[in-house]
Amino acid sequence: MWNQLRTDEYEGMLAETITMTGHNGDHIHAYFSRPLGKGPFPGIILIPHMPGWDEFCRETSRRFSQHGYLTVCPDIYCRIGHGSPEEIAAKARAAGGVADDSVMGDCEGALEYLHSLPYSNGKVGVIGMCSGGRHAFLAACRISGLNGAVDCWGGRVVAGKEDLTDAQPVAPIDYTQQLGCPLLGLFGNEDRSPTPEQVNLHEEELKNYGKDYKFYRYDGAGHGFWYYHNGMYRPQQAMDAWQKVFEFFGEHLRNQPEGHPE
Repeated sequence: MWNQLRTDEYEGMLAETITMTGHNGDHIHAYFSRPLGKGPFPGIILIPHMPGWDEFCRETSRRFSQHGYLTVCPDIYCRIGHGSPEEIAAKARAAGGVADDSVMGDCEGALEYLHSLPYSNGKVGVIGMCSGGRHAFLAACRISGLNGAVDCWGGRVVAGKEDLTDAQPVAPIDYTQQLGCPLLGLFGNEDRSPTPEQVNLHEEELKNYGKDYKFYRYDGAGHGFWYYHNGMYRPQQAMDAWQKVFEFFGEHLRNQPEGHPE
């Protein structure tokens, strides 16, 4: 877990841009990072947020790999074009967002890619922040074969009919019954998307269907409290939440919980 690395152990990592097969057989870019060594290692699908397929996503991928995870971050905006993350995210936003079906197809491709690796232990989780948190919950409901999901302040999981679009035709909360793996949710109590009331509704639905979940809510934090590159960052809440993520993935993706010998 965080900062528990031994000073006498070898550490190495490979990180690079790859091409993978995504939705409808499209070839898209992805950022792939992995620990060096024979493994086997668990896998993580990191879904980019609306700020784009950006440097924060790459750094987050490497953080997971430093802790022993194969991480694939697909460029879900690849079909829109190429440029700076902000430019492409703006184009995606103007187009009404990336279609949910497209993101799910890209996640399925990432899952297949991770399962194909000879150094995979066969277990894969999914995580996303902001719009990626919404997509992570959606993937946990719509894609079979995932072993754990983390929703970091995903907005519009709870959505009224007036909020639905051709690209996002179903509110993710309506898929709750289909949730197929344990779920971890991390939220700031000062967030407006999702609001604390929307998080309550989501939690009620999870309870209604007897799902395996844990929600943590942080006072003094709003949206994006992991984002150390802007004013939303809340270091104390962020590092506590990171610890929760490592514990969660350690429990559900490793053959033994993190911190225990394989």
